[in-house]
Amino acid sequence: MQADHAGVIDPVVAAAMAHYQFETLHPFRDGNGRLGRFLIVVQLLHDGVLSEPTLTVSPWFEARRAEYYDRLLAVSTHGDWDAFVEFFARGLQAAADQTHRQMNVLVGVQAELKERIRQSKLRADSAHAIVDFAVANPTFSISKAQAALGLSYQRVNTLVHQLEDLGVLQRFSTTPQGHRYFAPKVLRALTEPS
Repeated sequence: MQADHAGVIDPVVAAAMAHYQFETLHPFRDGNGRLGRFLIVVQLLHDGVLSEPTLTVSPWFEARRAEYYDRLLAVSTHGDWDAFVEFFARGLQAAADQTHRQMNVLVGVQAELKERIRQSKLRADSAHAIVDFAVANPTFSISKAQAALGLSYQRVNTLVHQLEDLGVLQRFSTTPQGHRYFAPKVLRALTEPS
């Protein structure tokens, strides 16, 4: 995976080959599939195909698990790399298309939430920063937001409760470390099919 294949092997082909090799080795008792799919993203980051680790490949491959296993087995038994690489590339394309749609939806949600703040009596740029933080962190604690935004704990706490009153944020759960919050529209954008 760390070898420089630039100009010799297409990065998608290199990622397919590395993925096949990892899955064939099957080095752990559990979690090989999840780790193998995560390594696809790491490989694409390493090769400069991705600039951010935003690609989510698991849903597409999981939805086609039987064909995925058949394609892996065909490489092992018949050396059928072409069919596996073509299947793999289709999966990456579908994942990239889904990620693109999802990011566009998130940008729209972010703008909508900020507009809700602008329409309210709340006049704080830091409220917009909390919306940005909520888009990037689907659930968060006040402490986590406070540390990331460089605001006082009390200021973030006040803003989060004001954003709760506006319907921008909602309390997710209470843990021994405190409450966790989320933006329902962000969570829907991340979990509903687009």
